[in-house]
Amino acid sequence: MDLSTKYLGLDLASPLVASASPLTLDVGNIRALEDHGAGAVVLPSIFEEQIELEAEELEHRMEWGSDSFAEALSYFPPSDAYRSGSQRYLETIRQARAAVAIPIIASLNGITDSGWLDYARDIQEAGASALELNIYTVAADPGQDAGAIERRYVDILRLVRAVVKIPVAMKLSPYFSAPAAMLRTLEAEGAAGFVLFNRFYQPDIDLGTLRLRRDLALSTPAEIRLPLLWIALMAGRTRASLAASTGVESADEVIKYLLAGADVVMTTSSLLRHGVRHMRTLHDGMTGWFAARDTTLAAMRGKMSLRRVKDPTAFERANYIRILQSWR
Repeated sequence: MDLSTKYLGLDLASPLVASASPLTLDVGNIRALEDHGAGAVVLPSIFEEQIELEAEELEHRMEWGSDSFAEALSYFPPSDAYRSGSQRYLETIRQARAAVAIPIIASLNGITDSGWLDYARDIQEAGASALELNIYTVAADPGQDAGAIERRYVDILRLVRAVVKIPVAMKLSPYFSAPAAMLRTLEAEGAAGFVLFNRFYQPDIDLGTLRLRRDLALSTPAEIRLPLLWIALMAGRTRASLAASTGVESADEVIKYLLAGADVVMTTSSLLRHGVRHMRTLHDGMTGWFAARDTTLAAMRGKMSLRRVKDPTAFERANYIRILQSWR
């Protein structure tokens, strides 16, 4: 069955994408994901502050004691033997590109203009097929209005687009006051695609220790509805690619996202729960669904988007009261 699709202008053999997680930092896992039907892989985000902290720690350890004991310098290997986090990341890109045929998409989370620029340039030179900008911003400052936050997203995209030629995707949160307008603005600035949506990991409170808990809660199918709504609303209304993210556990969620109009469907939580072979379960479940209905991906994509359903108000507030009154 033909499952080919396009994402960010790249040709993919499948709409299934393994999104950023520790699993995708291992080249062996990337090979297995390709074998099990992944159309592309997104590497974990490279975080500027993490790399800078590592560099500062290395510098401190290299210099500590050297003024007091000249022979201390001989305790350390040559400086070129050290491989910083950024160099390891770039080497993973090179190795993955050499090992598989599917696109390797890097992910970047910067904090300074120079960080966004320098790491984006390095990622392109390492051979990444595309770059996902993971702009993880919690709007916690009461003095910063929505306009300032939105302008920061646009500014970052402009910075990166000025130094790279590979396609750039924006991984966005659902918390903009006007998401559709924001997507249109970013598209006009050169965004090749959007990942809907980024999940912010909120802390919990441990009542026994009165400490904050920062444990990771994997997504569940119950979380599919918000990104499903916005994929369906934007499909056909933007030239940029749409990647659905969050809540994918089975082939059912994959198919729903495709029916809403997603170009690709990303998953992390299901792979962390079940391992990289779960990609084959998703792939076979999706193809089985199409085969049972004697149809194709091309024929069914967007079948349930805003522009193609008989009752488009079901995607809008007109049905809000009806939905509430339908509760039994």
